[in-house]
Amino acid sequence: MDLWFGELHTDNVKLSIRVEQQVFHGESEFQHIDVFDSPEFGRFLTSDGSVIFSEKDEFTYDEMIVHVPMAVHPNVCRVLVLGGGDGGVARELSQYDEIEVIDVVEPDKLFVDVCCKYFPDNACGLRDSRVRIFYEDGLKFLRTKSDDYDLIINDCTDPLGHAAGLFTKEFYGSCFKALHEDGIMVYQHGSPFYDEDEETCRAMHKRAYRSFPISRVYQAHIPTCPAGYWLFGFASKKYHPLKDFNAARWNARHIKTWYYSTHLHRGAFMLPRYVEELLEEEENG
Repeated sequence: MDLWFGELHTDNVKLSIRVEQQVFHGESEFQHIDVFDSPEFGRFLTSDGSVIFSEKDEFTYDEMIVHVPMAVHPNVCRVLVLGGGDGGVARELSQYDEIEVIDVVEPDKLFVDVCCKYFPDNACGLRDSRVRIFYEDGLKFLRTKSDDYDLIINDCTDPLGHAAGLFTKEFYGSCFKALHEDGIMVYQHGSPFYDEDEETCRAMHKRAYRSFPISRVYQAHIPTCPAGYWLFGFASKKYHPLKDFNAARWNARHIKTWYYSTHLHRGAFMLPRYVEELLEEEENG
């Protein structure tokens, strides 16, 4: 039997992946979780019918959301990861010896358990002795924090589902409060290519731009994301992602990566004109 997984990216565009078998199906109070094996992307996980990550392309997302801010901030000691229950972000962070604390706030324990069982190469990050996992709502957790972190990574991927609170005006204000005076926040910014996704991108940039003195957007190519094109947001109280970027310092760490490089770092902030115009409209609106 020929088995395919299908995900609608718009009413007119569908991503289809040939699958060899479905290895897990479960439901938590937050989402339906499925795990499939495929010949092209290896093992991949879906939430409510949408691909969250695959073995073949997860490195792009995790490297870009971690190494970009880590190559800019000169002294990250305390990190908060919102979401991140698969462990991929923690895995990348664990390569930095100067980090003292990695707090991972993931409301869905089933998600963590599934990733630990079926994606051990990601979940190994959660076993680092500096990682503390909190099974809580991210926004509620943030409300209790003030001047606590050097870096906040919003690793939640759904601005409309159970993580919707992590994309609101209150969320960005709470992140600002939870960061030290030179703190950085990075977050997934979605894909701006399809009309159905453009408004969400606009709203996220407007909120970040109005909440932080420095707000920039950068990009990456991730095949399983809508249009294969994904944006990230960089919001900072002090450091600029290019003016304060220290390539020599990062390269001296000799961290092995498959996507991120210090050459790519600069290029990732060079956006297509249509994206620049979209962002500028929200900044000037």
